[in-house]
Amino acid sequence: MTTSWAELMGQIEACHACALREGCARTVPGEGSPTAGIMFIGEGPGADEDRLGRPFVGRAGELLTKMIHAIGMERTEVYICNAVKCRPPGNRTPTAEEIAACRPFLRAQVALVRPKIIVLLGATAGRDVLGDQFRVTRDRGKWVERKGVWFMPTYHPSALLRDESLKRPAWEDFKAVRDKARELMKG
Repeated sequence: MTTSWAELMGQIEACHACALREGCARTVPGEGSPTAGIMFIGEGPGADEDRLGRPFVGRAGELLTKMIHAIGMERTEVYICNAVKCRPPGNRTPTAEEIAACRPFLRAQVALVRPKIIVLLGATAGRDVLGDQFRVTRDRGKWVERKGVWFMPTYHPSALLRDESLKRPAWEDFKAVRDKARELMKG
């Protein structure tokens, strides 16, 4: 098991467990507070993320940052990462095999951060963490507790950019995250 951030970042950079590494400019491990109470997990890097080596920096990232601000937090106070650490060609959904190849890295990030709340952004992150039976339209907004960690699945910010009608339910989910964070900080 990975015991330090430096070790984990080196392992991610050196990984060739799937073909995604061959087609990307750089790995996109994640960023934010290494001791964040809230972690956000998305699907995978897009073109802007691949170019910059940072998660959620394109249009969807701008929206995510605004949503984080709207619940009274700064992006630097949370930890943001993706299920896969390399950009899938053409921004396609990562395959089950690609997600499985990156899963040890995601688990190591969760173990190092030790968040109290994990927000699962979209169907891919939801299925990766909660299981293949997960459906974002059915299961978003419903808290799941596992081993003392609270999971909130919601829509991916890119879905909100494509379909404005999803913004209100996603906002309700983010308010629930804010309220749960306040509740957990009291306890």
